[in-house]
Amino acid sequence: MEAAAPARAERWPALAAAIGYRGTAVAPRTLVLGAASVWAAGFGVLAAFRYDAFLNKRFDLGNFAQAVSNTAHGRPLETTEVAGEQISRLAVHVDPLLVVFAPLWWLWPSPVMLGVVQAVAVALGALPVYWLARKHLASERVAAYFALAYLLLPALQWNAFNEFDPQMVAVPLLLFAIWYLDEDRLLPFALFAVAAAASREQIPLLVGGLGIWYALRTRRFRVGAAIAGAGIAWTALAFSVVIPHFSGGGSPFESRYAAVGGSPLGIAETLLTDPLRVLGAATHGNDLVFLATMFGPLLGLFALSPTLFLVALPELALVLLSSRATDASIGGKLSSPLIPFAIAATVLGAARLGRHAATAAALVLVAASMSLILGPLPQVGDYGGLSRPDARARAAQKAVDLVPAGAPVSATNRLAAHLSNRRYVYSFPLVSRAEWIAVDDSDWWLPRVRPGAERDGLAVAVTDLSAQRGRLRRAIAALRADARWRLAFDEAGVLVFTRV
Repeated sequence: MEAAAPARAERWPALAAAIGYRGTAVAPRTLVLGAASVWAAGFGVLAAFRYDAFLNKRFDLGNFAQAVSNTAHGRPLETTEVAGEQISRLAVHVDPLLVVFAPLWWLWPSPVMLGVVQAVAVALGALPVYWLARKHLASERVAAYFALAYLLLPALQWNAFNEFDPQMVAVPLLLFAIWYLDEDRLLPFALFAVAAAASREQIPLLVGGLGIWYALRTRRFRVGAAIAGAGIAWTALAFSVVIPHFSGGGSPFESRYAAVGGSPLGIAETLLTDPLRVLGAATHGNDLVFLATMFGPLLGLFALSPTLFLVALPELALVLLSSRATDASIGGKLSSPLIPFAIAATVLGAARLGRHAATAAALVLVAASMSLILGPLPQVGDYGGLSRPDARARAAQKAVDLVPAGAPVSATNRLAAHLSNRRYVYSFPLVSRAEWIAVDDSDWWLPRVRPGAERDGLAVAVTDLSAQRGRLRRAIAALRADARWRLAFDEAGVLVFTRV
């Protein structure tokens, strides 16, 4: 492959020096494998450090861990809802991919396992990026630039840093699916596509979009229509049948899209009857910043392969139309499924530049390197990424160790992330059938659950932290005065109560 264009990468020695590449001292494929290994090890270690420092939360790491733990113990995808009801994960999200983590939980029953597996999986996504670029650019060296740019994307790094999520595991799965579909190898494509589709209810729609892309590229319209039809049907079934069946209603997250119609059909109706309202919701200031930080490092080359990039349009709409500001950020989990389509379309877009493709690849790598300032690594210390556990974290670990394995427990958000390996985990101040209560008096995240509206989502008063602090103090004071509970531990603001 490299011999097909041996001199292209030598036309810009200044750029090569800027990104640290020095001749042929390291084979490109070795460079990619080494970078992916370092990336996986680094973010796996960060996942462990953040967990030990009690920086993870019940929502969402503990929520996923409880579903995997219950699955491993014969209760498939069971979890404790914020209102205290035992439900299936399928009542909230259709992400049966979590089931495949159950055998790993038998070997390593810790939420850290989820973060480490995620880091390894995401790092492996560099391989299909490398293969795709090598095929279309006829240069292993240039292909390595794109693989390295993928690993440097700030959105990828933030999503790997910010706890585990099945959507993040879908990133490499979708990249492998794109690669095998580009190779016209339909069986391995189907395997990776089905695995990706099982990560979240909207992902099958993106897989269906790949069928349209495949049909337009190859003129194999029957095959493309079959892929598109299967993907669209899966997503439609998830929203209209699976979630309503397990939840007794619609998706609990429809309220985030109330301004533009709420449900998928409602959004489509608003788009037809009042498109300006949809456009306004998708272009306010926060959304524009998101678009710049998300896609800026790729220098717009994906626009040269618009069909593949537009496959991600439904996911992009979910990000831009959400009323929750954190969704439109490069660290928001909704942004992660955009990554495989953006990087793959960038590779194919660069291939259209002919003899300028190698220069474009180097520029993308430089831009991705410069965009590291937007990622988590420059401020990893501020987020506790490599900090040693402080007095509160050490006290929290003692508190967690005090609670018997398997005992129903109520806990504040960060402590609950460490107590999810059990059937019943309640969010304090909800107690329900808990036999133990673990409270961190500095963790002010408290759910507000209104009777009759338990599935409206997590209505948390994030704009009034003083009210949250006061509510937590009152709940702790009431617990101290309650004769039904005995204080079993009190250190550094971390308390454990046991039922008398």
